[in-house]
Formats: sequence, C-alpha cells, structure tokens
Amino acid sequence: MSLMIKPANPQGKGAVAVLDSLQQAKKQLIAPAKNIQQISNDLFTSLFVLNSHIRFKPTTGQAYWLYFKDGQYRLSLIAPEQWAPSQSGRFIGTCELQSDLTWTLALSNACANDGAFIQEIANRRLQLEQKLQQAEKIDDLLPVYLETLPYYSRVLATALAYSLKQSMQKSGILGLSFRQAETLLINRSDQSV
Repeated sequence: MSLMIKPANPQGKGAVAVLDSLQQAKKQLIAPAKNIQQISNDLFTSLFVLNSHIRFKPTTGQAYWLYFKDGQYRLSLIAPEQWAPSQSGRFIGTCELQSDLTWTLALSNACANDGAFIQEIANRRLQLEQKLQQAEKIDDLLPVYLETLPYYSRVLATALAYSLKQSMQKSGILGLSFRQAETLLINRSDQSV
C-alpha cells in the first residue's frame, strides 16, 4: 500500500496570500463619504455580485459578466457574445469593481424586463433593508468575514466592509443605527435647502 501525500494547499491560498490580497486591496482603496442610502445600495449590489462564484482575481475598472446557470450565479471574464447561452447560462448583466471596492451591476435588457427576476431582486433588497433596520449598528451587517464565500469573493467582501466603514466614518454615520443615519441624512438635506 503506497501512501499518497496531497499538497496541503494546492491553490496557494493560505493565510499569507489572504493577508497580502487584503493589504493590496486596502492600498488601492479610495473611499468617499457616503450617506446611508448610498451605503445601502452599494452593500446590496456588492453582496449580490460577491455571492456569485468567482474563480479569478477581479481588478478595478474592468468589465465582467454575471451569468446564472445550474442554480448559481457566476462572474466571468467572457462576454455574452463570445459564447453560446447553452454554455454560459442566462446573462444577468455587466459588473464592474469600483475604486472604492464596491460593485456596480448593469442588468441585461432581458433581466431588466423580466418581472419575476425584478421581483426576486426586490425581495432580496427588502430582506437587506429589514436587516439594516433591525441591526443595532449599520456596521454590524458589513461582511467582515464570510466563510461560505469562495476565496476571491471572501477577500473582496472583507475589503468591501473596510471600504464602507471608511465611507461611513467620513460621513459621520459609523456606529449609528439605520434610523439614526436616515435622520442625519434628512437633517443635512433640510439644512442645505
């Protein structure tokens, strides 16, 4: 009987690589002050993208394509016109990692006009809004470490939390509840009128 020794970390993604990735992401970070609505929107969109399967290291300013196939979302380097839908799955939209490490998602025309899909998104958004309103502090819901996510998604989620904390600190809402942050936004709007 021969004993096979498997490499302990075949993908090279140990703690040192994670820390290096996080440090690199923090160095590139440009986090502007954002109000509670911007934080909520960025958190929702970013978590939607990061909960997809990502097998590569995304970089800022690059377009990526989100697909849905076999019950899961996948972020891809391949544009929809470069392969058949039977291979790629349903094209959801174009994503981009911003310089503040939040994500944007421009829905495809088919998804934007699909009532069932839009309702699913609205339901997910409502769930996040409810969690935000129930949280003692907004920052309690930031994705500091989500073990269930794949490697790159996990690194980017941690960097997203750091970025949103920086934005909240700059706008004076770090440590506040959702209602307190909304009240602050309303008061600031009233003062600027």
